[in-house]
Amino acid sequence: MISFVDKAVLQFDRALQTLVPHAAHAARLSPARAIPEGALSKEERKHSSGLMRVNHTGEVCAQALYAGQAMTAKLPAVREEMQHAADEEIDHLVWCEQRLYDLGSQPSLLNPLFYATSFCIGAGAGLISDRLSLGFVAATEDQVCLHLQQHMTTLPIADEKSKAVLEQMHIDEAKHKAMALSAGGYEFPRPFMSVMTHVSKIMTSTTYRI
Repeated sequence: MISFVDKAVLQFDRALQTLVPHAAHAARLSPARAIPEGALSKEERKHSSGLMRVNHTGEVCAQALYAGQAMTAKLPAVREEMQHAADEEIDHLVWCEQRLYDLGSQPSLLNPLFYATSFCIGAGAGLISDRLSLGFVAATEDQVCLHLQQHMTTLPIADEKSKAVLEQMHIDEAKHKAMALSAGGYEFPRPFMSVMTHVSKIMTSTTYRI
């Protein structure tokens, strides 16, 4: 049986892999790999970079949320589901990071802050109940899917590489949401989801630029 200290060490390692550039490795190849780079103007490149930075930070938050939940989840099956989802999110993290560097940009400087905040939220939810923890996963993935849909419509037309990444991410995120709900996740009421939307706007508006 893994002790609390062992879990803490594993989660610290995951934090380093998430926050240190080039530390994480994807299990799947990027959907953008076979697509040629489009001709982007300076402003289009800047806009694509901002959107991909937002998506990268979203994956940083997802890693932290799953890590916190796995740390405090009561049922082994729930911990395994969290771990599996987190592993798939690493692919997204790496894809977005690579795309940022391809665009001549970099991840948000605010990522450590968002990681710490998301980890605390995940751990807190897990301490209360696994159902609440899974509910947070479903609610978070719902917000992520909305962002991805918006970003896919506002990306420069020539940026097919970023669009390919976002399309695969959307498929995976929708699957994670369905997994959390089917595992017994609590469905939050509309007013709570509205609050989450407003909170997420703080993250998106800051990381787009920083």
